[in-house]
Amino acid sequence: MAEVTYDCVVIGAGPGGYVGAIRAAQLGLKTAVIEREAPGGVCLNWGCIPSKAILKSAELLTKMKHASDFGIHASEVTFDFSAIMKRSRGVVDRMTKGVNSLLKKNKVDLLMGTGRVKPGNYVVVTDASGKETSVKYKKLVIATGARARVVPSFPIDDEKIFTYRRALSLPECPKKLLVVGAGAIGMEFAYFFNALGTEVTVVEMLDQVLPVEDQEIAKALEKNFTKQGVQLRTKATVESLERKGATVNALIKSGDKVEQWSGDACLVAIGFQGNVEDLGLESIGVRTERSFIPVDKYYQTTVPGVYAIGDVIGPPMLAHVASHEAIIAAEHMADYETHPLDYTSVPGCTYCQPQVASIGLTEKQANEKGLKIRVGRFPFLASGKAVATNEVDGFVKVVIDAELEEILGVHIIHAEATELIGEAAVIRTPEGVASSVFNTVHAHPTLSEALMEAMGDSLGRAIHI
Repeated sequence: MAEVTYDCVVIGAGPGGYVGAIRAAQLGLKTAVIEREAPGGVCLNWGCIPSKAILKSAELLTKMKHASDFGIHASEVTFDFSAIMKRSRGVVDRMTKGVNSLLKKNKVDLLMGTGRVKPGNYVVVTDASGKETSVKYKKLVIATGARARVVPSFPIDDEKIFTYRRALSLPECPKKLLVVGAGAIGMEFAYFFNALGTEVTVVEMLDQVLPVEDQEIAKALEKNFTKQGVQLRTKATVESLERKGATVNALIKSGDKVEQWSGDACLVAIGFQGNVEDLGLESIGVRTERSFIPVDKYYQTTVPGVYAIGDVIGPPMLAHVASHEAIIAAEHMADYETHPLDYTSVPGCTYCQPQVASIGLTEKQANEKGLKIRVGRFPFLASGKAVATNEVDGFVKVVIDAELEEILGVHIIHAEATELIGEAAVIRTPEGVASSVFNTVHAHPTLSEALMEAMGDSLGRAIHI
């Protein structure tokens, strides 16, 4: 086997891996990244990017059906399901080429194949033809991501019962779909298929959809989804799931009530597990726990010189988190001044319609911590820009410290919530206070004014409500 030596080797070229590899190269380290499928990882190829592409199609279809609200008449609006899916793959191809270009620009070697670590600071890369290349490293980054969690009671067949990945490449639109799990993935696909005319039922074992979000926001989303025609079953479980020919049957239990469900498809979206198998981690002493890799604040594992970042280290499993973790790890291994990531200031986004975005503590979490808080709200119904664009559903909710006025949490439900949360993230980074937002001149008319007004409401100074 041929042997090449690198200062840094990264296994996995997802939004964590390729970003970490580029940053390491920028800091002068000879770097290689190993990828077994395609640069960009799950996020770019089978997650964040293609899902947002199809969600945009659903959003546009819905808007066109309501074009008369704007004085525009668009009759007989239809859709081509295969064309929607084809467009999403085209978006992926374009972005993948972009990642390849970035790696080349920064002189990072992309090694296509499966990587497996060996004692002595080696990684053996096996390509599709079976050829092996032995790579020696000084520093190693495990960025192998995660995959959809599967349990025996849900017989995944990737035809009628499937996870998110298959949902992005279905040959035809299902007529009746069961979604198990009301997290971000479940709710995004529920919105997408419902917008295309599928009869959708969502089952969630906890007492609200989007369990990590503020209760008030979640309830508003539930109300909106119900209005759209999605059937929601919270505090419910799928007791049995089976396929019989072209039909999927399920038994849904909610308290003492049992419901028989039958349809032609089921999406299972009940969480993730880390990709730690078949990497040879045990051969070099890297410890794993429940399919994830424990790390310190600079993402070092139990083995000196070996780092792990992204979904493989556990929640929060977000692409933007993986990228920041990767940068910190790369800077730490290069002895470059860096700082630990503040996970309380990480924004979370769900891209259904209306969108949900948040950062920091929910009202319930703040109360459970015994904090003295003040809550401010601003409805988009009172926003000139929202009324003008006919996107009045939703509101901004802010939670601040009652004495210091520090912004503890911001929660938004609106058609453009994921674009608005950025301002809250910026102001929270230096422990910003509500008055600093309220006293900042916001352009009018813009949706961002809603953030300013909600901050003002928390201070008792709101003008437009």
